[in-house]
Amino acid sequence: MPRTEIKESEDFLKSLGFPTLDVHETFSHFDFSRPSRRVLLIGPMGSGKTEYAARIWKDAEVARLKSDEIREKCTTGTRDRRNVFFIRSKLDRSRFSDYPEDVMPYRSGHIECKDNIAYISDSFDFENAVESHREVGTFIVDEASFFDERLIYVARNYALEEGCIFIFPTLILNFRREFFNSTSRLILDMATDVIPITAYCEHRDCMQDAFYTYRYYSVDGLECPALYFDPLIIVGGDRVKESSLEPNYASRCEKHHYLPGKEYSFFTLKPLGREASNGSLGALERELGYLKENIEKSELYKSLKRRYKNSPDYDIYLSSLKVSFIAEKALAFLFSEQSLLSEDILRKVAADLHLNTSYLERILSDNHHPIQFDQMVLL
Repeated sequence: MPRTEIKESEDFLKSLGFPTLDVHETFSHFDFSRPSRRVLLIGPMGSGKTEYAARIWKDAEVARLKSDEIREKCTTGTRDRRNVFFIRSKLDRSRFSDYPEDVMPYRSGHIECKDNIAYISDSFDFENAVESHREVGTFIVDEASFFDERLIYVARNYALEEGCIFIFPTLILNFRREFFNSTSRLILDMATDVIPITAYCEHRDCMQDAFYTYRYYSVDGLECPALYFDPLIIVGGDRVKESSLEPNYASRCEKHHYLPGKEYSFFTLKPLGREASNGSLGALERELGYLKENIEKSELYKSLKRRYKNSPDYDIYLSSLKVSFIAEKALAFLFSEQSLLSEDILRKVAADLHLNTSYLERILSDNHHPIQFDQMVLL
C-alpha cells in the first residue's frame, strides 16, 4: 500500500476515535485483471510460499463467480486468468506421499485441483502443459528453481504474447545462502512482482524473522549443520528425520544459520582438486581418506577447530562432522559443482578409497550428473 493510502487509513481511523495505531499494508486479493505478470514468491522453506499460492487459488474460485464484464477484464484471447493451473516437479511427489496426485498440498492444508495440476520433468513438459490448457490464464509453478532456465523464457513468452500470469513460489537462495542456480537468478531478473515472505526463526531461543533455509542432520539427538560442500540437491520428504544420511530443513535468521566448512571448501578442498586434476592424486586421496576413516586427522577438522574455537556455538559447528559420507560429498562437490575432476579420476579415487558408490550414484543423479559405477556398495 502506498504511504499516501496508509496515511489516509490512519486519518480515517483517528476520525472514528481510535487511538494512534500502526497501520500496516493490507493482504489484498489477487488481481487477475492485470495480464503478463511474472510474480515471484520468495522466502525460506516453511515460510508459506505454497500456502500463499493456495490463497490465489481460492481467490480465483470467487473471481469466477463474477459477471461477464469481469470475465472480459480477466481474459486475453482464450486465456482466462481466473482459471488457475498448478505445476510441480515429478521429483516432488515424495514430499507429500500421503496425498493423491490431484491435490496441491502444503504444510497446513491442501487444495483439490482435479484436472488442473501437472507434474513435469523439464521445460518441455512445462511448455506442453501451458499449450495444452488454452483456457487457463494463470499458472502456479512450484519450486521453479529446480527446472532448467528455458522454462523461464517459455513463461515470459506466453506472458507477453498471450497475457498469461505466472506465479513462482520458489527458493531463490539455497541452504548456503547463495543463489540456488542460474534459473533462480533468471526468475529474479524476469519477475514483474516480487513478494517476500518470512517465517519465525525456528531456533528455540529466537523470535526474529527468518530469511534463510537451514539444512541440518539430527544424529543421536544432536543438531548437526550441513557442511558447505553438502550436495546442493537431496531428494527427500518433508518429515523430520533422525538420520546422519537424510537432512532436515528449518527457517533461520542470520545468527542461527550455521554453515561450517566454507573456508575449507575453497582454501583446502578446491586446491586439492586442482592438484588431482593435474595428475597428483596423493594429497586429495589422503585428505578424503581421513574424512572417511579418521576425521580428527583431516584438514577439515583442523579448519573448524581454528575457525570456531572462540564461538559460543563451537559444539554445534563441530557436530557437523557426525554426518555420514563426508568424503563422498567432498568428492562429488569437486566433480559436479567445481568441475575439477574428470569422470575417470572420480572413479579411480572412489575405487582406491572404497567409497560408497551407491551413495555417490544417488547424489550425482539428483544433481544432474548421473554416473553408473561398476561395483556397487550397498547402503
